[in-house]
Amino acid sequence: MFKGIWLMYLVFLGALFVGLGVVYVRWAPSAVGDWHQPIAATADVSRPSGAVRIVSGDAQDFAALDVEIRALPRTEVLAGTVDEGRVTYVTRSAVLGFPDYTTIEQRDGQIAAYARLRFGHYDFGVNAQRLAGLSGLQ
Repeated sequence: MFKGIWLMYLVFLGALFVGLGVVYVRWAPSAVGDWHQPIAATADVSRPSGAVRIVSGDAQDFAALDVEIRALPRTEVLAGTVDEGRVTYVTRSAVLGFPDYTTIEQRDGQIAAYARLRFGHYDFGVNAQRLAGLSGLQ
């Protein structure tokens, strides 16, 4: 009986910690200075934690890409504007609300897009898929 009570407490504490972790991931504030940064890459890059895509494009293409990203489900602007030439968005996963950050910027006749995760080390290709699904990056 005594072992059963301890096991019950351990299960409860484990569930509590998992629940608190999910709440933190969902409601943790996003520091603009950490995520709204210039994109350093000069060529396409794929990483376990995200992806960079660079295409030719002008101001009109950049504005159209901004509209396209804003229309993605569970996506909102974190910082920046089209007029500034750089915008960073937060897209949250459907179930747990995990945040992914996507920054787009216009530079020298190109549009660069960098999509990456905030928590963890591996995004299961979600960020690269998001970029691949944007017609403005084709």
